Amino acid sequence: MKVKRGIILAGGTAARLKPITSLISKHLLPIYNKPMIYYPLSTLMLGGIREYLIITNPSYLKLYQDLLGYGDNLGINIRYKVQKKPEGLPQAFIIGEKFINNEPVCLNLGDHIFFGNDVNRLLKKNINDFKKTTIFAYRYKKPNEYGVINLDKKNRPISILEKPFKPKSNLVVCGLYIYDKNVVELSKSLKFSKRGELEISDLNNLYLKNNTLNVEIIDKKNHWIDAGSPEKIFEASKLIESIEKRKKSYIGFPEIAALKKRYITINDFTKLIRNYEGNHYGRILNTFLSKNFIN
Repeated sequence: MKVKRGIILAGGTAARLKPITSLISKHLLPIYNKPMIYYPLSTLMLGGIREYLIITNPSYLKLYQDLLGYGDNLGINIRYKVQKKPEGLPQAFIIGEKFINNEPVCLNLGDHIFFGNDVNRLLKKNINDFKKTTIFAYRYKKPNEYGVINLDKKNRPISILEKPFKPKSNLVVCGLYIYDKNVVELSKSLKFSKRGELEISDLNNLYLKNNTLNVEIIDKKNHWIDAGSPEKIFEASKLIESIEKRKKSYIGFPEIAALKKRYITINDFTKLIRNYEGNHYGRILNTFLSKNFIN
């Protein structure tokens, strides 16, 4: 079965980033040369997803609509939903119930940035041939800040603990998930934690208990950044600037993702470049087109 739908969760209050986020959504802040939300959107586009739901809070809905529209210019379809009060990641599936439509769905948190060949390969594999709920994991030096996965000797998950005081491993759950059609009902069955949220680890443990959870480990040669703090935003910007300049790579460009996946034609791409004529972003798009599609 192919996964056709993707949710990007761009809600919350981003308290760690105030006063910056007193006026603007965190997921619209710049990561190097583009808005943060371009990165998860591009990741899922390259994975093969064309149907999107962006969830944000009421104050920022129009900003996202002005920036992304409904996806026509990228050969995709974008819908929007409002999250009035952030009450945990599984709330995204309850809000997006009609969009999910009793099908498997991919979730990328709006401030979690992934890139690298391994990321693209694993995502494509699980999107194009979805078999069971899959979470993506990464070995991280401070595992107690996230949900920590313990594996048996055959690399099968045996437990997931949310921010444990003494982690048993350094393998953490990243903000990229693919859930089966049962995710809405399972999310509705969750109880609020002591901090007043539905916990993603509780949802993942339901799948683990039923032996229906797959874990894909992202190799350290790839990159995962949780860009939810000033330090991480700066780190992500410097890293992406370095890679784009040193390796002449193109990270987080929805227009490039659309052209690579043939969602749009070269003529469509050329029209998109005109929106950025004479600026840094437009020059990068032009360079990509010249090097890869024009002899």
